[in-house]
Amino acid sequence: MSAAAALWRLLPSAAHASRSSSRVVFAQAHSKRYASSDAKPFDKILIANRGEIACRVIRSCKKLGISTVAVHSDVDAEAMHVRMADEKFLLGPAPSAESYLREDRIIEAIQLTGAQAVHPGYGFLSENKHFAMRLQELGVAFIGPNAHAIEIMGDKIESKICAENAGVNIIPGYSGVVNDADHAVEIANQIGYPVMIKASAGGGGKGMRVAWNDKETREGFRMSSQEAKASFGDDRLLIEKFIDEPRHIEIQVLADTHGNTVYLNERECSIQRRNQKVIEEAPSTFLDEATRKAMGEQACALARAVDYVSAGTVEFLVDSQRNFYFCEMNTRLQVEHPVTEMITGVDLVEEMIHIAAGKPMSVTQDDIGINGWAIESRVYAEDPAKYLPSTGLLTHYREPETGNGVRVDSGVFEGGEISMFYDPMICKLITHGKDRTEALKLMNNALDSYVIRGVKHNIPLLRELYAHPRFIAGDTTTKFLEEEYPNGFTGHTLTAKETEQVLAAVTEVYYRQMLYKQRIYNVSNLPETLFYSEDLVISINGTTHRVLGHLFEDALKLEHEGEEIYMDAIDWRMGDPVFRAAVDGNAVTLQVEPKGPGKYTIIHHGTPYDVQVRTEVEEQSFKIFPEKPKKNLDDMILTPMPGTLVSLNVKEGDTVVEGQEVAVVEAMKMQNQLRAPRAGKIAKIHFKTGDTLDDEEVIIEFEPEDTPEDTKAE
Repeated sequence: MSAAAALWRLLPSAAHASRSSSRVVFAQAHSKRYASSDAKPFDKILIANRGEIACRVIRSCKKLGISTVAVHSDVDAEAMHVRMADEKFLLGPAPSAESYLREDRIIEAIQLTGAQAVHPGYGFLSENKHFAMRLQELGVAFIGPNAHAIEIMGDKIESKICAENAGVNIIPGYSGVVNDADHAVEIANQIGYPVMIKASAGGGGKGMRVAWNDKETREGFRMSSQEAKASFGDDRLLIEKFIDEPRHIEIQVLADTHGNTVYLNERECSIQRRNQKVIEEAPSTFLDEATRKAMGEQACALARAVDYVSAGTVEFLVDSQRNFYFCEMNTRLQVEHPVTEMITGVDLVEEMIHIAAGKPMSVTQDDIGINGWAIESRVYAEDPAKYLPSTGLLTHYREPETGNGVRVDSGVFEGGEISMFYDPMICKLITHGKDRTEALKLMNNALDSYVIRGVKHNIPLLRELYAHPRFIAGDTTTKFLEEEYPNGFTGHTLTAKETEQVLAAVTEVYYRQMLYKQRIYNVSNLPETLFYSEDLVISINGTTHRVLGHLFEDALKLEHEGEEIYMDAIDWRMGDPVFRAAVDGNAVTLQVEPKGPGKYTIIHHGTPYDVQVRTEVEEQSFKIFPEKPKKNLDDMILTPMPGTLVSLNVKEGDTVVEGQEVAVVEAMKMQNQLRAPRAGKIAKIHFKTGDTLDDEEVIIEFEPEDTPEDTKAE
């Protein structure tokens, strides 16, 4: 290994290495216990899902020697989970309602392939009681809870009543069905603002709105009803007290058919956008042992109350005094289950499979400890400034190196498509360290080397969050993003030191490219110690810097604003998107994407920067050409993402006020309101309700605003 590579490779300490080994041995001990008592639980399992969770289940099945069947839509014919499985079955067209939600087609696949069990993953049919009952009637094992538990816990009204009867702390609210907007306002005033309006069925942040007054309650009732109907086929809503300064902390439970129920500690999921989780970690920075134990025992009591079997999660809201309140129970495997696996050494998917086969779980409550710290990043294909999905082809895709505390759960590959029809998650990136500091260091390094091109993604936001003083201190609530970025996330701002790092890296790349053009490929053959030096003008997002670089065989010295910057331990070769080096003794990882002669996109701290490199002569020539003016978008409303225009609330000739809702676009089952950016008259509408929209298509045009000269002429 080169000195440069050694600089980056985060070798674990001896304690960490020992801990990793014990974790493997612990997992193997579970497997041996199962193996010694019986043969493999099933011969063949069908995975009724797609993407990373389908791939995750297939990996555990392969570990147990179980054959797998992948189901897929037509657009997923070449998806990763299909490639990994032993058999495949086409369900139908891309929309979920015509493929992954088709119970009849999935049952047909079961019968044709002879699958003995079905793992539903999360989403789709994972919490569908009718599907679980049909499988039971066919004698096919559902790798999840019974239909009764799914029914009770899947209904937020019924689950709240059940939780209260089981002695679980509940949030004050209205437990009946909300009839209409007037009824919603009446209930909200009885509870007291602020209130949370949310779908009775389902989860994942869909159909949820916070209301602070009567007007917002009426609007929230309308929007939440529409989202709930579109996502779950059930537009019933409930209303409850919105807990100020809340933390979202959940308890993982596991139960078998032999009367054993355990909790596997907590996960903190407070960093959320649009009520959907972004970062999860285990354990929580906030809980003490007494609160953890109380929450765990209440979660187990609720599971026993509904005869729960398999893996499940009880979600709580925790206030600043560590009072905790039941939120909901997810009767399935959670997206964030890997962090629990990392700190406990328990393979939850493997446990679910054995439990579904009628075997007792391999652990007791005394076996469950907290080993180190784990953090999970949900890497989404989305615009981090808007929290809106981004679709397209992954033109360049390279995951961080796994092992030594880094885990990647993904279901995509280079050249694959992020479709508008499904959840925009690219992968789950998990790191595990001896403590939170080490887990964070591993996460930052992994994010810096994660190459994703072709779609927008949220790595810039993730990278910024992990460096935020509040997050580092563990001072997080579910309102963190809106408090810290009230006007949206616009990217990282380079510090003076980071600017020097970008200047040094891009100078190195530019010099090497110039040498390559001169057909100098092996600089070590050059006799001169200093073999390249030139004055450069470097623009970073429009800010100009003048530098003089001195390129050596294995180092670079840069003169900038009277300061000298020294870079060595350079780990980069022509065409490699990841650039590693030490700048003034500090390890730096950034990404380089050439965009044309002297033009680059440099990704540093997760955020992309437009960089232009010119010689002094080129800079003087450039100044005589004017900049091309940017298009003014103030007079139009564009769709923020691919989707369907489900509502159009204005017509040509209407006059609107700033902030007025003019349209609603649905994408990935989320309703997104489009509002007028300014007051004015509608000049042109380019689409009608029901039309499919591409990204940034112009939906509505305004009449141009009068200029002062126009006003004077009139």
